[in-house]
Amino acid sequence: MSSPLKKYLLLPTIIRLSSGVPRDRHAAWENYWHRIQNTGSGGDVLWDAGSDREFNSYFEALQRTLNPALPVIDVGCGNGSFTRLLAAYFPRALGVDVAASATSRAEAESTALSNVDFRTVDCTAAAAGDLLAAELGDCNVFVRGVFHVVDPASHAALANTLRSLVGQQGRVFLVETNFRGNSLDYISRLGASPGRIPRPLELAIGGLPKPGHFGSGERQAAFDDGAWKVLEDGAVTIDAVAMQEKGQPEQIPGYYAALAPRL
Repeated sequence: MSSPLKKYLLLPTIIRLSSGVPRDRHAAWENYWHRIQNTGSGGDVLWDAGSDREFNSYFEALQRTLNPALPVIDVGCGNGSFTRLLAAYFPRALGVDVAASATSRAEAESTALSNVDFRTVDCTAAAAGDLLAAELGDCNVFVRGVFHVVDPASHAALANTLRSLVGQQGRVFLVETNFRGNSLDYISRLGASPGRIPRPLELAIGGLPKPGHFGSGERQAAFDDGAWKVLEDGAVTIDAVAMQEKGQPEQIPGYYAALAPRL
């Protein structure tokens, strides 16, 4: 069999694994984080490479566009790896995630930082943004790898929450995976083969909703031009945990955008 066709041998395994994903996304994310044993480099979390290389690659853009005097909210914080990086540059960093198991782990991994907190929040819920805004005032918002795993029907609701959080002075900086091939191409790129699926990838396939991609077109659909203006955007590389060569994070094509509210 020629090499390009080998990926199709993955189909039975992928179908078997994905058939067990809970239909309720809250349950899916909670179950996923409950099963995580280790984080960081060599850990179980697909998108936690345990390195600041990715963050540093777009740090200058983040620094140019976010307001350093305001708190920052890390939406979809997971175990807080990026929340902790952000905390070095903002007076307060709050990580929020839909899964209590994620925020509990993030708290346990962040005890050394006094300006970091975590909260279990569904940011697609109608009142989520208003409640946080009433408590914190205008905020910067950092979003990494959330829109591409949220049902497109909920993109506008998530964007509306972000609009409440930024108020008049805040900004949004989002980073998303934007791999344009099909699912088999994607998981093959990350190290899956007919005889082997790395544990971080297996946990994601067997526990989480199917991801999509998110680029400029998806951003235009999610963020109303009447409410938002784009400060800058472009291509970026997303780091995932090493799954093929030890110590070498997997690299995924991505997209970033810095957004400001239209006042």
